[in-house]
Amino acid sequence: MPDSNLPPFPTPTLSKVIPSTESESPDQIRKLGERVEKAQLPDTLRENLLERVSRLALLRASAGFMSADYILEYEKTSSYINWVVGLPWHKQSVDVLDLAKAKESMDKYHYGLTEIKNRILDYLATLILNMRQQKRDVVQRAPILCLVGLAGTGKTTLAKSIAEALGKEFERIPFGGMADARALRGQSKAFPDAEPGYVIKKLFHAQMNNPVILLDELDRVTESSRADIMGVLVELLDPEQNFAFTDHYVDFPFDLSNVLFIATANNTSNISTAVLDRLEIIQMPSYTDEEKTVIAKQYLFGKIRLEAGLSEQQMMVDESVWPGIIRPLGFDSGIRSLERTIQGMCRKVAREIVEGKVQSARISDANLKQYLPTW
Repeated sequence: MPDSNLPPFPTPTLSKVIPSTESESPDQIRKLGERVEKAQLPDTLRENLLERVSRLALLRASAGFMSADYILEYEKTSSYINWVVGLPWHKQSVDVLDLAKAKESMDKYHYGLTEIKNRILDYLATLILNMRQQKRDVVQRAPILCLVGLAGTGKTTLAKSIAEALGKEFERIPFGGMADARALRGQSKAFPDAEPGYVIKKLFHAQMNNPVILLDELDRVTESSRADIMGVLVELLDPEQNFAFTDHYVDFPFDLSNVLFIATANNTSNISTAVLDRLEIIQMPSYTDEEKTVIAKQYLFGKIRLEAGLSEQQMMVDESVWPGIIRPLGFDSGIRSLERTIQGMCRKVAREIVEGKVQSARISDANLKQYLPTW
């Protein structure tokens, strides 16, 4: 507990140790104090930080600025203040309350998936309506979407399009291989390698306290730490608890009720019942060959060809060869292998042009095997 007998910063004692100036002081400790005083922080937290700065000044006055104790304490204190002052305690982005734009954003990145998009639009409509009426308690209790489907079916990009539709910052927390709950909740300042957890880091990066945070691959956490991690998730996703989420490093409650969480998983069998109870499951279907053909021609080919440095005249693909491009190795639920196939073809054409073998290439049934990547 902080010593309540210590006076708040600055003090007469500190004024002797740290000369005050009208402009910004070059003194390290006074700079820390000035940062705290200028920052928009909860009053209690500001007082705690100023007490830390006062303690640091007294340590320097007694031990000397070259002492190991002072150097170590200064590094710890300055790092802690930088993290805390940099958090968006009161800063929010302005929500875009336009359902038509939301639909446009999802259509921009995803072809088909009509039923999924309609469910998400229904969900966003309730959020938008309550935001317009400023019913924050209703918005906070909206269910957390969980997109469940096989790899490559567009779960992550769909979450990004939701963030774009609402005009919110987008952050992603990867759960694949997560082996310690401290990755979410942070490490106590008592340890030398202390640092905040993913939640605080993502808020620090977003610089807004109302971003969309994607909890990616919830089912991929390690078996040994699953219970602890799911316990933290229960708090994160519960509006009765997340308004005062306490990271072990920051050690002060942060209000997460403005954050819109979206989760993804390949399946729900490894997600605890308590977490599932807070999620609204949306099953992501596999793409059909017809949908993949449209996606390849309208979304992927032009973009990948441009990334490879090729113009429309330098590489063309006959309509008849798309079925062979869609399924070079048989059925695949997502589009990642399709994307890799097109990338491999574009690279082979780019190499032939650079080597001077051809000036342009047309992919047809006769030469398709020549351009398909070898796996």
